[in-house]
Amino acid sequence: MERNTQLVGQSSSFLDAIERASRAAPLDRPVLVIGERGTGKELVAERLHRLSSRWDGPLVIMNCAALPETLIEAELFGHEAGAFTGATKARVGRFEEADGGTLFLDELGTLSSPAQDRLLRAIEYGEVTRIGSNRPIRVDARIVAATNDNLPRAVDEGRFRADLLDRLSFEVVTLPPLRHRISDIPVLADHFARRMALELAWNQWPGFSTTASSRLLSYDWPGNVRELRNVVERAVYRWEDPERPVDAVQFDPFESPWRPLLNDDKPALTEPERRAVQAPPPASAYDPASCADFRLAVAEYEKAILAAALEKCRWNQRAAATALQLSYDQLRHAMKRHGVIGGERQSAGAARE
Repeated sequence: MERNTQLVGQSSSFLDAIERASRAAPLDRPVLVIGERGTGKELVAERLHRLSSRWDGPLVIMNCAALPETLIEAELFGHEAGAFTGATKARVGRFEEADGGTLFLDELGTLSSPAQDRLLRAIEYGEVTRIGSNRPIRVDARIVAATNDNLPRAVDEGRFRADLLDRLSFEVVTLPPLRHRISDIPVLADHFARRMALELAWNQWPGFSTTASSRLLSYDWPGNVRELRNVVERAVYRWEDPERPVDAVQFDPFESPWRPLLNDDKPALTEPERRAVQAPPPASAYDPASCADFRLAVAEYEKAILAAALEKCRWNQRAAATALQLSYDQLRHAMKRHGVIGGERQSAGAARE
């Protein structure tokens, strides 16, 4: 199985986890790989397989969360023709496919209780029974499982069998999240960026600017290495000058001034924003007692409200729009109509004169 990604890193926490996996690889025992999304659990499973005596056997991968509960058992253990509606012919399960090799069960924590029961029996006795059959079949498959769930807690809550967890946890390899691998961020970023530059046929890789590198290091990376790869590759392909260091990094690909907002998505107002909405307009913006031009007075009133809200929100236009219960485009249109330029306090001062 060819991979487009590799295990890359130099931090001690990462190297310790890989060393633990490497030491367990030659042993014909189950291994449990724990880690947040995007930390490389499947790559560690492949390493366990390639460094074992089963390296020339099949590596069969099954994502337990990708199938409905009614099909997981049939997928794992196979079925005979006519075993259930739609089973027109017999089908070999993943256990039989992995005979002589490794079966990698991703998202193990999502397995249903009946599937856990049958999985325990398969591991204990080395045999499976297809759905619709009474004849057990001997299989020789090493189990490597992965999850981002807290399985001991799941046992306490009755969601996972304690005896199955005991059987699977001969060795537990816990992969550190990227926020605890700070020294690996520049290494990984450079690795992914060079590959993207090569794919784009750049003559050289100019690197990241100091500003971009600092932003990569200070970000929390909830999606871990997978998210870092997406951010870096997106930054490189969007950069139009391969002779200069990449200086623009966008962490949220959905970020846009035209992004639609549902009512549930609108952020709660902060205390300064609430005060901006509730605060009365400056008394000097207009004088009702001496008003000689209605439209001019209304325009000055609106202008004063805009300037006050922007000042309260420190000229953050999106926050000011939220404070005034306007969309971003409505605020921008009003600012343009009244000559209030974002960030230029001269306009706000003019509005108060």
